[in-house]
Amino acid sequence: MKYSLNYFYQSGLMVLLLFVMGCKEKNSKVVSKESGTKANTILYQSKDFTEPLGFPSGIEGPAVDREGILYAVNFERKGTIGQVDSMGKASLFISLPEGSVGNGIRFNSKGEMLVADYTKHNILRIDMKTKEISVYAHHEAMNQPNDIAIMNNDILFASDPDWKNSKGQIWRIDVNGEATLLEEGMGTTNGIEVSPDNSTLYVNESVQRNVWAYDLSPSGEVSNKRLLLTFDDFGMDGMRTDIAGNLYITRHGKGTVVKVSPEGKILEEIRLKGKTPSNIAFGGQNGTKAFVTLQDNGNIETFQIESPGRAYRMQTKH
Repeated sequence: MKYSLNYFYQSGLMVLLLFVMGCKEKNSKVVSKESGTKANTILYQSKDFTEPLGFPSGIEGPAVDREGILYAVNFERKGTIGQVDSMGKASLFISLPEGSVGNGIRFNSKGEMLVADYTKHNILRIDMKTKEISVYAHHEAMNQPNDIAIMNNDILFASDPDWKNSKGQIWRIDVNGEATLLEEGMGTTNGIEVSPDNSTLYVNESVQRNVWAYDLSPSGEVSNKRLLLTFDDFGMDGMRTDIAGNLYITRHGKGTVVKVSPEGKILEEIRLKGKTPSNIAFGGQNGTKAFVTLQDNGNIETFQIESPGRAYRMQTKH
């Protein structure tokens, strides 16, 4: 049988195309460590989750409740909290009291929402059923409680930056709402998080570009402060851990999220569409969906990771 050159040329292109498609399919299949099944999911590729400019006034504090609903502060205007369904549709959840502006959000074991109110030096508590808002903690010595982290026993920690003077503090808030100053005279404290085994507290300093780690006792005492990581460029904002102990740090101004091992080794750097990520949370069906708030685009981006987020696992245990 005779074959033309055009036949070989077309056949060669077909073989090449099949090879490329096969490689792409192979790379897109991720094995779940929990189920052992394959899913056609590409890790670490960020895309828009909500429409741009839905949160135009300082979007921050993403957190997912036990029902899987995502929340973030400053929906449509300052002083509000928005909620986002699984399809990325955002709507108003609640308006905070006059003069209050939220930043970090966390949920305790009762399912209550805790919000850092930086303008009034408060930690607010919101009943998710009645939407009643109360002051959970207050201290006049706070600069502006910014981000918050929580232990499994509901002990809370708050970063407290003084942006004007590039300084900061760390506070512990016990379950009775009493606030205790853990450390002062730090750099510009911002992102704060607890390891999945509750034995380590992480705090970053945005201006100084340092990430610190502390040993953490069951009662919330800190000790053995050590430098985990320093960046040479750009700032940092919020950060969260997954159940494997990895730390995900938002790089404000660089437009990335950095995945860091518990030993301080950079494992991945995830490129975002926006340039000013302010914080990160985890949710989705298996807790492996990252949600990142972008202040320049006024929206939330999302990408997949391997291990569920720590906060997601805490919520699903109750």
